[in-house]
Amino acid sequence: MAAKRDYYDVLGVSRDADASTIKKAYRKLAKKYHPDTNQGNAQAEQMFKEVNEAYDVLGDPEKKKMYDQFGHAAFDQNAQGAGQGFSGFGGFGGQNGGYREFHFEGGNMDDIFGDLFGDMFHGGGSKSKGGFDGFHSQGFGNGGFGGRSYQSKGQDIHTEISVSFDEAAFGCDKMIRLQKEDGSIQTLQVHIPEGMEDGKSIRLRGKGAPGMGGGQPGDLFMKVHVGTRPGFERKGCDIYTTVQVPFTTAVFGGEVMVETLTGRVLCKIRKGTQAGSKIRLKGKGVASMNQPSVHGDQYVTVQIQVPTALSPEAEQKLREYEAACKGGRRRGNSAA
Repeated sequence: MAAKRDYYDVLGVSRDADASTIKKAYRKLAKKYHPDTNQGNAQAEQMFKEVNEAYDVLGDPEKKKMYDQFGHAAFDQNAQGAGQGFSGFGGFGGQNGGYREFHFEGGNMDDIFGDLFGDMFHGGGSKSKGGFDGFHSQGFGNGGFGGRSYQSKGQDIHTEISVSFDEAAFGCDKMIRLQKEDGSIQTLQVHIPEGMEDGKSIRLRGKGAPGMGGGQPGDLFMKVHVGTRPGFERKGCDIYTTVQVPFTTAVFGGEVMVETLTGRVLCKIRKGTQAGSKIRLKGKGVASMNQPSVHGDQYVTVQIQVPTALSPEAEQKLREYEAACKGGRRRGNSAA
């Protein structure tokens, strides 16, 4: 089996990179190697898996601390069980008979191992200040140090999913396929709640990587990308659209059909409506994720249709209208 790459190298960041830099690097690489955009590309699939594994550790302050101190050994599943001694760390008399040197700077050795393995050295009791007290009671028994195995929750898996504008607005069920570490494919049905917003994540508990030593599995986090719909713009729960109103309808008033998420509705146009005016359609927006019974509004901006081709008769009437308007203004100024 090929040796795992350094997680910092996988994400392309330095060891002193802050959380923001690590997150930015992860998002860039996850997008680059995402299976949806690299179908049939085994190398991209492997890179996507490595990137998620690296971020699961470096994106978690506690896991990052352990990794910085012990490297991959901190999460090596071979570190459980007694028959292998310390071979899970890749040193201390492993199968190859070689030794790896570990340096611990400052602090009590009992505290260092206690942070990594919890209470398994001490049979579940509190920490002792005397060093490795937990060894002498049961020794290196079966199942791990002191007769207990090291349990750890599995790694969280991060992936992305794309839905259409309407699927996010009304909610839907999507089928996704995930490849496990053993190469098998797992199919899951995911419910996208009504009112889903772009960039939000859905969490599926227990659908991540399996735990170690009987520990609980990790979780699956899916970041949702919402597509666009021509003529519709969404801001939170509100929808913004436009409507073309004939020149005469804007002058004399009337009615016009407006497209909404649920179909066309007839809207009243007031006499003298100006270009840029807004019509509010209450409750015609998107449902709130927190309160599905509450919907946003739809705001419709009026655009006046100016005629581009007139018949001779229509042009004559329009000029008569223009002259009448000018004459009215002159008489008004004279009276003043």
